Amino acid sequence: MNTEVVVAREDRDRRSRAATDRAVELLKQGEVVALPTETVYGLAADALRPDAVVKIYEAKERPRFDPLIVHLPDQSWLERVTEISTQNSKIVSRLVSAFWPGPMTVILTKTALVPDIVTAGLDTVAVRISGNPVFQEVIRAFGKPLAAPSANRFGRISPTTAEHVLNELESRIPLIVDGGSTTHGVESTIVAVRDGQVEILRPGPVTKEDLCGIGCQPTEYRSGLAHRPATDATAPIIRAPGQLPVHYAPKTPLRLINKADIFSPAENRRVGLLAWHRIGPAERFAMTRLLSETQDLREAAANLFSYLRELDALDLDLIVAEQVPEEGLGRAINDRLRRAAGGGGFVG
Repeated sequence: MNTEVVVAREDRDRRSRAATDRAVELLKQGEVVALPTETVYGLAADALRPDAVVKIYEAKERPRFDPLIVHLPDQSWLERVTEISTQNSKIVSRLVSAFWPGPMTVILTKTALVPDIVTAGLDTVAVRISGNPVFQEVIRAFGKPLAAPSANRFGRISPTTAEHVLNELESRIPLIVDGGSTTHGVESTIVAVRDGQVEILRPGPVTKEDLCGIGCQPTEYRSGLAHRPATDATAPIIRAPGQLPVHYAPKTPLRLINKADIFSPAENRRVGLLAWHRIGPAERFAMTRLLSETQDLREAAANLFSYLRELDALDLDLIVAEQVPEEGLGRAINDRLRRAAGGGGFVG
């Protein structure tokens, strides 16, 4: 299969419809299409067609026990794909009013309209409305929900440019819509709403502080692993997308450190550094990427996956990454770094 890349351009008067028309054409045929969101690039298919959704799993080599996020064209679809109890209705209304469109995913009880393959057999579904104008134009023209996990091979570094998607999925998918670099650079915040309470299952651009700011008082983030598909007794226990302990990983081994100035690579080892602190002469590192010159967490998040990809392409023996402050968006960055490191943990 040849993968076509179509650039979504803007002129003074309107966004070119060429990319939208081609994407919608393929989606209506039950194909998968890579689209930009404000977080990372997503691999989209008709969420209401199991035969289309299965192509997402196949292209990504994603295990069927890992559920997908469903993107909605607008809020009117929320009551069609989810069941919201009276106890939860006020808090859900508060969340979507404050953060949709935007990088927040809400887990709610699903309706029968949502195929089981989308939710990996769960009785809940993860839903959000993207704020990316290219994604919005495509999904509104398509007119139905799109299942859209990140557009990369399963477990690998999430893509933040169309080039990243092409490197990962060339010849596996028919179309990539190039909308430029994504804004946030890390995946959406995932929250579960149950019994009138909000629980953060995956930290992201909508921070705990943001949620407190609208009076939600979310519970502290903890592992979202709590469901095992009945069809696979060996599968990890999953509650939501993006919960596996090893995820977002480069091919090069990755380890976490507190500060680079007290870390010394082993002799004859080529080590790359993903830095939070500015360091002096760094001859001991084969390559250094500084997440943010000004230690701005939003800039660091936007650069995270792109810089990891750059380091991963250098045939290094090891990548070491400094943890960022465990506050605000830093929680999401550290979460992705810990999962990218898998069981490797700290080396210093």
